[in-house]
Amino acid sequence: MSYVNFILRSYFQNKNSNIHKIVNEPFLCQKSSFRYLVKAARNTVWGKKYNYRQLTSYRQFQETVPLNTYESIYPFIERMIKGERNVLWRGKTRMFSKSSGTSGSKSKFIPVSLESLIECNYKGGKDTLSLYVKNRPETQLFSGKTLSLSGSMRSSELNPKAICGDISAILIKYIPDWANHLRTPPKKIALTDGWNEKLELFAQHTKKENITGLAGVPSWILIILKRILEIEGKESLNSIWPNLELFMHGGVNFTPYLPQYKEITNANKLLFWQIYNASEGYFATQDRCFADDMLLLLNNGVFYEFINFSDFTNNQFHTIPLEEVKENINYVIVISTNAGLWRYIIGDVIQFTSLNPYRIIITGRTTHFINAFGEELIIDNVEKALQITCEKTQSLVSEYTAAPIYLDNNKKACHEWLIEFETPPSDLQIFTDILDAELMKINSDYEVKRSFDLLLHKPIIHQVPQGTFIQWMASKGKLGGQYKVIRLSNNRNIIEEIKKMLG
Repeated sequence: MSYVNFILRSYFQNKNSNIHKIVNEPFLCQKSSFRYLVKAARNTVWGKKYNYRQLTSYRQFQETVPLNTYESIYPFIERMIKGERNVLWRGKTRMFSKSSGTSGSKSKFIPVSLESLIECNYKGGKDTLSLYVKNRPETQLFSGKTLSLSGSMRSSELNPKAICGDISAILIKYIPDWANHLRTPPKKIALTDGWNEKLELFAQHTKKENITGLAGVPSWILIILKRILEIEGKESLNSIWPNLELFMHGGVNFTPYLPQYKEITNANKLLFWQIYNASEGYFATQDRCFADDMLLLLNNGVFYEFINFSDFTNNQFHTIPLEEVKENINYVIVISTNAGLWRYIIGDVIQFTSLNPYRIIITGRTTHFINAFGEELIIDNVEKALQITCEKTQSLVSEYTAAPIYLDNNKKACHEWLIEFETPPSDLQIFTDILDAELMKINSDYEVKRSFDLLLHKPIIHQVPQGTFIQWMASKGKLGGQYKVIRLSNNRNIIEEIKKMLG
């Protein structure tokens, strides 16, 4: 047994006090987080504006401080980027996570304070490893290295002393030395700009290493793995990395990618471990081997509020604290953080699968759904239906996007899909029929609108060539781990752009 593995495994086996608090004292964790955040920010520009010195309860906070989007809080973030101190958070913030993801074309620059880096991001990573070791006490993860995919970073145009980049790049740039020894490739390669060059360097450098873990966005990690298999002339990673045992993934729904990973790895040994690590913070982590819901991290410098998603779509924005949430209801997540995001609508929709402890799944995005005809179709519905459809048709979907075709004199109302298949179905029409039927089983609003083709007709699905979505993202300058394909949209902008690109 590796001496390093023994030491680190023992360390994480004994590092469970934070998890114990989260599981057994969730309300106390949130109460403490609330008090800490308000007290720490009372002398900031924001804290003075909303009289944080007089805030003593959540209800006061709820009534005094407005809900915020990136657009509403950006003037304060801009002041932070330019170097001003004590704006949204105490002290000076020099790191900003560049986020675009699935939220649209405009990049966002999310503040990352030193406290949030240590007490939210790195602490969340330690919590994840502690839970993994608890579930797999004989792990040999620390006897090798974890291949971690990251973006790049550069100085801000507004201030050369401010660093802007993908959150993964910031985490690697400032990672503690002990943790850096457990990851690969070296920082020089990991932080390389230009994704085509970076992916090739990743593949060439890591193919001969003892890789025991993977960490990153599934779609981009998959590209690296396939390139390594191509270089080595292999069909499976088993002979290249026989000790591979863990893949920590996040950023997108993993379900569509699972069959492809099982094809090229030892599915009996490799555990797929979901984390919720966004540009705004490290919010949740899987805590059981074979359940893909995640434990909400309630003691890591983040105070949570929630808005019922149905209310949100009807422009009703009443928030509730953790104590009032219920299982199996879609909520818009609202955060206040130790980086200075206050009552910030992050854009994700979650659902609680358990209230003891508080576990969640991500079900969609506030801006990513189709509700053109009252069908209220969300990503969670689509992913579940696609999984069943692929199983029944022995196909694999790599990427997709869908949007409505609106009713007019020449067109019938329906949903139009562009799908890139890894393994296409033998009959696309059968695939369409099954997907349509599964969506009706899962979503009663969709079923009602589809009844007898009175309002919504059967979906139209187009198969697009492999590489289409990467080509489209490249054309938009959006290659990289922080960028994801927008799956569902209530407008036709993306689908029309891709169709135009394809000619």
